Amino acid sequence: MLTQGVENNEAIVKQVDVPTLSGSFGILAAHVPTLQVLNPGVVTVFAEHGTATKYFVQLLAEEVATFDMLALATAKSNLDKALSQLGTAPDGMAKVEAQINVEAGEALVKALE
Repeated sequence: MLTQGVENNEAIVKQVDVPTLSGSFGILAAHVPTLQVLNPGVVTVFAEHGTATKYFVQLLAEEVATFDMLALATAKSNLDKALSQLGTAPDGMAKVEAQINVEAGEALVKALE
């Protein structure tokens, strides 16, 4: 995983927790295969030696950021803009894009509060 200065390359991890529609889901090595719908939100990577690093992830790797790179006021402002765009979107595709931005914004604000 590498984007905007966030790097976790060839690290040995014990577990990765990801956000899903049904709640947080922990992934372990040799885990029983399962299918989950992933949501934007907090991904926690637990290193082999026990430390945990949290990232806010807008899935499909559009956004990955450590918490020190984020500001609650900015997240709230961006969410307000996305909500405004959703309310004024003229067609189906614009509404879908605005809804994606709203969902990501809501997840980010929730993570930072």
